[in-house]
Amino acid sequence: MKTHSIGFDEPAVLHKLAHYLPAQNPLKDFVHHNTLHAFQELPFPKALQKATTIFGYKTYLPLSDFRNRFAKGEIQEAVLNRIISKQKGEDEISFWKDKMLHQSYDESVSPRIGSLRSNWKKHYAINLEKSTHSLLFRILCSYLDQGIAIWNFPVHDKGFLSSIRELEKNTFKGIFSSPRAKKLLQEKASITQLLEIVVGKESLFETYLFDQQFSHPGWSGMVATIESNPNSLLDSKKITLEELIQLELLLEIDTLDTKFHDIWAPLGFKVENQSFELFDSIAYNELFEVLSLWQQALEWTFYDSVLANLKKVEEEPKQAIPSFQGLFCMDDRECSFRRHIEHLDVKAATYGTAAFFNFEFFYQPVNGKFYTKLCPAPVTPKFLVKEEHRKKKQAKDLHYHKQSHSLFLGWIISQTLGFSSAWKLFLNIFKPSMSPATTASFKHLHKKSKLVIENTDASQKEGELQVGFTIDEMAHRVEGLLKSIGLVSNFSSLVYVVGHGATSVNNTHYAGYDCGACSGRPSSVNAKVACFAANHPEVRAILKDRGIVIPDSTQFLPALHDTTRDEIAFYDEDILSQENKALHEQNKITFAKALQNNAKERSRRFDTIDTNASPEKVHEKVKLRSVSLFEPRPELNHATNAMCIVGRRNLSKQLFLDRRSFLNSYDYQVDPSGDYLAVILGAVAPVGGGINLEYYFSRVDNQKLGAGSKLPHNVMGLIGVANGIDGDLRPGLPSQMIEVHDPLRLLVIAEHFPEKVMYAITKNPATYEWFQNDWVKLVAVHPETKKSYVFTNEKFELYEPIQQPHFIADELKLAESTKENLPVSILSNVLSHE
Repeated sequence: MKTHSIGFDEPAVLHKLAHYLPAQNPLKDFVHHNTLHAFQELPFPKALQKATTIFGYKTYLPLSDFRNRFAKGEIQEAVLNRIISKQKGEDEISFWKDKMLHQSYDESVSPRIGSLRSNWKKHYAINLEKSTHSLLFRILCSYLDQGIAIWNFPVHDKGFLSSIRELEKNTFKGIFSSPRAKKLLQEKASITQLLEIVVGKESLFETYLFDQQFSHPGWSGMVATIESNPNSLLDSKKITLEELIQLELLLEIDTLDTKFHDIWAPLGFKVENQSFELFDSIAYNELFEVLSLWQQALEWTFYDSVLANLKKVEEEPKQAIPSFQGLFCMDDRECSFRRHIEHLDVKAATYGTAAFFNFEFFYQPVNGKFYTKLCPAPVTPKFLVKEEHRKKKQAKDLHYHKQSHSLFLGWIISQTLGFSSAWKLFLNIFKPSMSPATTASFKHLHKKSKLVIENTDASQKEGELQVGFTIDEMAHRVEGLLKSIGLVSNFSSLVYVVGHGATSVNNTHYAGYDCGACSGRPSSVNAKVACFAANHPEVRAILKDRGIVIPDSTQFLPALHDTTRDEIAFYDEDILSQENKALHEQNKITFAKALQNNAKERSRRFDTIDTNASPEKVHEKVKLRSVSLFEPRPELNHATNAMCIVGRRNLSKQLFLDRRSFLNSYDYQVDPSGDYLAVILGAVAPVGGGINLEYYFSRVDNQKLGAGSKLPHNVMGLIGVANGIDGDLRPGLPSQMIEVHDPLRLLVIAEHFPEKVMYAITKNPATYEWFQNDWVKLVAVHPETKKSYVFTNEKFELYEPIQQPHFIADELKLAESTKENLPVSILSNVLSHE
């Protein structure tokens, strides 16, 4: 047997394979990302055709869907004509419209992936996937388990394959049956050596590995993610993609040897004179040309209506000092909450920003064994914030005790507590309530918690992490936060810093409902840290030297908005002065009423709630929904997200955006150079774009790029979900999260001079790629003329909207009328306040 191969570069192929596999983190760190990140260096239409051709993904809606939308007016004919005219020429409009509306195309998908490995069935009448996957997945799940299994993997501290070798040495009945597979395992045969046995032909090695690993992309992608980021597991396990492939090849050899008694030839010898090149050039296909035109027409029907309304927004006179100011997450779910607050208190001012509030750190709660990352996923913090010791009483349910799974105690508990558990389950059908099993955002930080935030001793460290922030470090972060959103003067007596989180039960994707800027966790701790820093006298002294004067009477107050229940909790209320306490009590009434109105507006999407009922009754129903064990849709999360506005509140305050927009505050006057804008867009593209594209691809192909229905999901080792007990891990989003979503690319609107926006996006090549290749659409709004400039072909072009602005008087009344998307409109009731 050969021991090396010149043509097959094993490390390079493993790197390439990991690049194309799904890059989804374990459930505890579920953070949205571009599902087709491997194709991002290509323009969007070319990338989608390539992904379909190679891997068989559906990347557009079906033709029938586009045609139905056109018939219903969801795609405007004038917009469609403009798209065709711009790309094909004015004379070609009728020709291409006829193709788009009437011509038949073969929309079936025959991917290249899997074609080589399918020859096992053809030539040997054996289904290797059926023979090996069940055992492979059980081994992986048992080894990587994070707490579900009653018994640990027998040997788990030596690395994946080393543990299996140790297990095989000391087990009477091992994993393998054939002597050859056992021998190869102990000899530490390489992937190349094993491929020489299984495939034989070196030219097919790479294709075979792609076929093999994409027969279970969920598990392979998870292993590759854990290998590149071992900290993604609390109970860390050593495993590599190389080891996974080696084990799977050994299982295949074992299966083939057992069935054919060593009398079988490598697969490559059975497929002479056949080509299996996965990454050969992609031939032109008119279907994708037509689908791309339809997709652009669908998107620009929406984009054009946004820009038409934006053009008519009136400049508001700047208030001297607002009644209060609130910093919220840029999250699209805060869009309507901010609007309702401003309607109830027209003198209030709200801002949007990434809700880690410019403070990146790990967090360790009282008695916490692990550090929790509270900042964007790509960031690696160097700081640790700890909760000070307090008497911590945690609600418990005895029937969740681990001993309930043992033979003796398990029988006793099932015969005693089992009855009460069944009774609770029965009652939960009719009266859902909180339980220790509920994932609730307010549990993340107790209202009485005290945190170690300030570092007064440089030697105060835990490992490589500095405990707390120094005065200068806090000042630097508060300055960056305030300047990035344009809040540098006219401070109110009360400035609320409002994080967000979610509450749900029996929801495996709970982390996807929390704050993405905090790695899928509630942002209450970040709000508390930011307020501590902003209230610190020495920090304020430094900020004063840098041109930001915060009055002594101004106090920053942390809070958390639960987006599922529409409830809010305030922290550190005891620090408020008497004057600010009185103001705070008034403001709490505004917040409470705004939350009721927000719940009513959201409820139009919920089939089980009567939106026509009073806001108080609707709000109670929404809260019950969040803790129902049988509710697969506790909230709809980012469904329908389609745009992000980066600019002053003047730009969006008069608009009804139907909860479809991320809102990141920014003032071009504070940032004439565009440097802060570069930082904001550097986060908006991967974060907002990542959320948007995961929803897009989970919507157009929920079986391969999404997770399918939640209902048959089983949690596998607390790291992922699978259908049944032996299925592949499901990447992407379940159907219940995307069923109301329209697959549109994110439209980013930045308020600054076009040349400054160009400077901002080109400052970082990684940011520029998102806009250059049209994965995210970009429009610069001139802050003085209000004209819109679309970024296309690497330059900005003036855009004149086709559609007319739309006006509405009462969005709550409008919300009662339909469950469908509502038009972006100008709020005439806001104009009447001016």
